[in-house]
Amino acid sequence: MRDDSEAKRETASSFDVAAADYVDSDVHRQGADLERLADWCRDAETALDVATGAGHVAGAVAERGVPTVVAVDASRAMVATAEREFDGVAGAMADAERLPFAANSFDAVACRIAAHHFPDPEAFVAEVARVLRPGGTFAFEDNVAPPDPALESFLDRVERLRDPTHVRSHRTDRWYEWLEGQGFVVEETSHLTKTLEFDSWVAAQSVDADRRAELESILLDASPEATSFFEIEAEDGTVRSFANLKALVRATRVD
Repeated sequence: MRDDSEAKRETASSFDVAAADYVDSDVHRQGADLERLADWCRDAETALDVATGAGHVAGAVAERGVPTVVAVDASRAMVATAEREFDGVAGAMADAERLPFAANSFDAVACRIAAHHFPDPEAFVAEVARVLRPGGTFAFEDNVAPPDPALESFLDRVERLRDPTHVRSHRTDRWYEWLEGQGFVVEETSHLTKTLEFDSWVAAQSVDADRRAELESILLDASPEATSFFEIEAEDGTVRSFANLKALVRATRVD
């Protein structure tokens, strides 16, 4: 049995420090992707937002009139932030791979831009299936890996250098395998690229000068394939922006 306890504690501690920044982060607080996930959950009576961060998804779901919305995160500061910032949201500390809820507790479960931090994503999917009622909706979004192994490795190298709590971005078809293995039917999938302004992206994780320089060097020296796929934009030897690929998946638990 895997034991990633120490890594999980370090990840939670890093997000404790970042909680205040996440409230105002443009990537997290707005976007058509956020609205779509919340809309997928709007018919629920009880909804759960896993790895809620500052609580943006939970808050959007509550705004749609869902009576009971629970926001969980491994970071105590993130949970407190979600409860403070959004009306109608109840918070709880929880490990995404060991959810402290009874089976069949929720009509909808959401998770947005978080699973690349999970050491065992298959265990996470199994927990979502366990706490979700039959017929319930799983509204999922995360950064996903491109199909080319070289581009996948490039992405993970950049992400991990910027944020050591990054574990891995998985391909969309891998998520399908885990979902279908736990009795889900994938109802809808869409992919989008989100442009990230380089200065804001590194500032969000308080990247020091040496790591920033290394990140910029990697992006500037990227292969033509990586430059094209990740839409790396540079000017006068300085990286301005790049884009990463995200998948939004709506799945229904059928057994």
